[in-house]
Amino acid sequence: MSPRLRNLAYLISFFPAVITIYGNLHGSWYSWLNFIFILFFLGILEHFTGTSNANEHSSARDSFPELILFGHVLSHTAGIVSLFFGIRQGILEGPWLVGAILSTGVAAGSSGIIIAHELIHKINPIKRILGRYLLASTGNFYFYVHHLRIHHRDVATDQDAATARKGETLYAFFLRSVREQVKQSVAAEFKISGKGFWYVGNEVFKSLLLVTAVAASAYLYSGLTGLLSWLLMCLFANFLLEYVNYIEHYGLKRTPDTRVNEWHSWSCDKYISRFLLIDLSRHADHHNIASKPYHTLKSYPEGPKLPGGYASLFLPALIPAWWFRITHPLLKKME
Repeated sequence: MSPRLRNLAYLISFFPAVITIYGNLHGSWYSWLNFIFILFFLGILEHFTGTSNANEHSSARDSFPELILFGHVLSHTAGIVSLFFGIRQGILEGPWLVGAILSTGVAAGSSGIIIAHELIHKINPIKRILGRYLLASTGNFYFYVHHLRIHHRDVATDQDAATARKGETLYAFFLRSVREQVKQSVAAEFKISGKGFWYVGNEVFKSLLLVTAVAASAYLYSGLTGLLSWLLMCLFANFLLEYVNYIEHYGLKRTPDTRVNEWHSWSCDKYISRFLLIDLSRHADHHNIASKPYHTLKSYPEGPKLPGGYASLFLPALIPAWWFRITHPLLKKME
């Protein structure tokens, strides 16, 4: 795959936002479209599509991949606003509102949070601010601190709340991981400043203030229904975030005194996972060099490979017996 084609392929990452906006503005069964498209249609399609382990890429300073990131900030915002607008105009009610919440949650999880992840790794302060805004718009106030300061340091060890342990279900991981990530993030901030949580310099507190501002905006624009819908959307979006955390490091082990390498992350070169999620699936290389731009991440022929793509593994991850059956034999081979 040529560098130019690789860059153009990332444009499919806008599909969730575009479909969501259309559904939120037109209501009816269209409001369910993105939820069905991403978690069912793409999940099935991924079983029949190939992989691409080509590593050719354009320069790390190429402006086109950067424009894609900024485009997502706008499209994600439009998706959230379209949900509030649909509620305010009475377009989204009853089952159509449920569909809109789920569809917007999928878009927020597969686009907004993924793009936020890329942006908070940037050195540029404006990009980091945009990343924090995207996280706040999905109700997340812990990821910024935990991911940058703790997860990358402790990944694949028992100290990392965002690493799933062998035999742990997705549901148990979600509850444990979120609770411990919040706790670890607050403790990390206290260790740096020596001050309490209610301190303006506390990064977790600042993130919580941003989340509160978004929540207030939701209420002021679309009332209690809008606020509750946004909260449910955030819950689903963050469940998807933790699903991604779950499959990216499930069951992998590292002793704290060893360097992180390609054996401590599950990777995937499926076309859909790669380009829909701007190469998040090349996770081993991301942990190798955290600041590496997404369009330059490479595939490792060695290292753990997921038994499917991010879309096609969602249903197996929801059914513990199925998930264990397809992953534990792979873990055993690495022992």
